[in-house]
Amino acid sequence: MEPAIGFELGPTVGLLQEGAIMRVGSSMTEVVGGTPIVQLRKVVPADAADVFVKLEWFNPTGSYKDRMALAMIEEAERRGDLRPGMSVLEYTAGSTGSSLAYVCAAKGYHFMVVTSDAFAAEKLATMAALGADLTIVPSVDGKITPDLTPRMIETARELASDPDVYWTDQLNNADSLVGYHEVGVELLEQLEQPIDVFCCAVGTAGMATGVKNALEEGGSAARVVIFEPDSSPVITTGEAGVNSVEGIGIGLMPPLLDLDRFDEARAISEAEAFAMARRLAAEEGLLAGGSSGLNVVGAIELARELGPGHTVVTVACDTGLKYLAGGLYTR
Repeated sequence: MEPAIGFELGPTVGLLQEGAIMRVGSSMTEVVGGTPIVQLRKVVPADAADVFVKLEWFNPTGSYKDRMALAMIEEAERRGDLRPGMSVLEYTAGSTGSSLAYVCAAKGYHFMVVTSDAFAAEKLATMAALGADLTIVPSVDGKITPDLTPRMIETARELASDPDVYWTDQLNNADSLVGYHEVGVELLEQLEQPIDVFCCAVGTAGMATGVKNALEEGGSAARVVIFEPDSSPVITTGEAGVNSVEGIGIGLMPPLLDLDRFDEARAISEAEAFAMARRLAAEEGLLAGGSSGLNVVGAIELARELGPGHTVVTVACDTGLKYLAGGLYTR
């Protein structure tokens, strides 16, 4: 997907210029991607590298997961694995489910989702509004415990025994890389200066891997650094824990993650991530979720190490509007 028409990439990277017009799509599935980039000005120290954030909430459901959902559905259609009249199934914390619900609604598929009361009520409501049938796996005190994702997967596996059900199985589905590859392509087109580091938090590892592929193919020498919450540092220490940052820190090693391909993995403070989400809203006017806050904390850490004259790029995964009822902005 090409960057949106009307995004002129100069001193005001990613900002709509006067008279600019967004592209026109013939279907809701045609307006995924082409998201803008902004440079953070207030939360980044003066002695640090430039930090840019790609605003993925410009996608239809306010999340970068729209890219993954569309790719998984269209690649399955292309192979003939998903056909008219079939149902689509997935387990999800809510953003992937909202994205799949939107794509399925636009394409006419029935969507079944396995989720949990550990996740934002706004996400559950969004999936229901888009026509999804929800199966709720109960959590322990609303926490994302190490056993929650495996229990959700097992519930999905039982539902997937129906031959008329296509299970997207996001943790094991390499089709997601097709969608996330476009993020890297867009970054190379949008930014005039070389990217020194791209960094992002890991859930399925689809975003990190897809962008890594695109940067390599585009001839970029950028380092790619991955993050996880320090409350569940499976990648960095092998220890799973109770995590409150939705969409990442899933309590197991993502099957799509090939650690040898990445330059570094870091555990980032969950408390600092939530505090940064609030700072981004209050100081930059950037309303995003906890995983976006975590990305920015890690990006600033890298920017301090690199110093001025360098460029660090990360992603605002989704809109903070998904978390207003959960207390993220009132702590």
